[in-house]
This record gives sequence, structure tokens and C-alpha cells, in this order.
Amino acid sequence: MSVPLLLTLLAGGATFIGAFLGVLGQKPSNRLLAFSLGFAAGIMLLISLMEMLPAALHTEGMSPVLGYGMFMLGLLGYFALDRALPHAHAQDLTDGTLKKRNIGRTAMLLTLGISLHNFPEGVATFVTASSDLDLGIGIALAVALHNIPEGLAVAGPVYAATNSKRKAIFWAGISGFAEILGGLLAWLILGSMVSPVVMAAVMAAVAGIMVALSVDELMPLAKEIDPDNNPSYGVLCGMAVMGFSLTLLQSAGIG
Repeated sequence: MSVPLLLTLLAGGATFIGAFLGVLGQKPSNRLLAFSLGFAAGIMLLISLMEMLPAALHTEGMSPVLGYGMFMLGLLGYFALDRALPHAHAQDLTDGTLKKRNIGRTAMLLTLGISLHNFPEGVATFVTASSDLDLGIGIALAVALHNIPEGLAVAGPVYAATNSKRKAIFWAGISGFAEILGGLLAWLILGSMVSPVVMAAVMAAVAGIMVALSVDELMPLAKEIDPDNNPSYGVLCGMAVMGFSLTLLQSAGIG
């Protein structure tokens, strides 16, 4: 098994951590959930804008028009998909105010929405790790971090609606598998056309998806979960940690 595919599997598998927290009742605090979402957003923003997009633009044979065009395509494609999908809301993550008769429907909508959001993240993890393993590890870390509250978001309502731990973990696993499926398809499709320009174009589009996901989904959701604290703290911490780690790797001649 290739390392990029393994990273995708691990990132998608992090959903199960949130699922187990959802059925065990040992939920992280709202403050920690919000911070982790902001932290993941910070990692994604720094990697996307400071590493992935510049690397794509500096690939031999890549024109700026194609590079920036693919970045914008990733942004716009994400927003178009996002507008058509149900969203996870704070009460779904914190399991507070949902009425019993609506929990089952909410859980299914969350599973659908999160699964469709996770698919491009699987592609992102695989493509980035294929082009630059160090960046791929960073993306996998960020994705895994925000998959934990997503797993909780699905498992909590399903468990409340069915009183079945197996069903809760199963449906949370479905949303995580969508990410793994994205990586598998990227492996099957992109593996046969490993042109540097093609990989760079896909990486630029993935950077756009990651930026849109961070700004439109993770940061607002973090604020909604914990309105008394600024999600920017988590974002800045994520950027600082990722920037510091990349600096260490480059100083060691690894990055």
C-alpha cells in the first residue's frame, strides 16, 4: 500500500474516534471542539496558501493562468457543492436541543452532508501526499483533527435516535469511508496520468477546496460551538505549529 493512500486511510479513520466519543458519552468540551476546528483550519490555510499553491505554480510547464484558474475552480466548486448540502450545526455537535422525533432525520442529513464534504478531502490528502509527502502529512493531520468532531456529530444523534451503539458507529464510519473512497479513486484515476502539470493542476484545485472548507465551514462552526471565544486563536495556533514544523523539516533538509 502506498504511503499517500495509507495517510488517507488514517485521516478518514479518525472519524471513528469521534464516533466512540459520541456513544461513550465522554464528549470533549465545546471549547476544545471549537479550538480543534480552528486549529485544523489554520493548518489547512497555511499549507494551501503558503505551500500547495506556490508549489503548483512553480511546477515546470504550469502557466499562471492554469494554476490560478484551477485554484479558483476549487474554491467555486466547493461553494457550489456546499450550498447544496445540509450543514452540521452547533446543536448537532454538542447534542443539546434536538427534539427526539427530528433526531433520526438530522442524523441522516448530517451523514450525507459530511460524507460529501469528506470525499474531496480524501482526494486532497492523497494528491498532496503524492506530490509532497511532508505536506501530505500536514493535510492528513488537519483532516484527522476535524474528522473527530464530525464523527461525534454523526454518532451522537444516531445513538440518541436508535439507542444502538453499533448503528451510531456504523453511520459515522460511512462518513469517514467517503474520505477513504476519495483517496482510492484518486489513486486509481491519477495513478495512470502522473504528469507533473496534471498533478500540479489538481493540487491547485485542492488548495482552493481546502481554503474554502476552512473559511466557510470550520471557522464559522467553531464560533457557533463556542461563541464566547474567538476561533482565531485556534487558527493562529494551527498556522504557527504547522509553520514551525515545516521550518524544522526544511532546516533538516527533509522538506
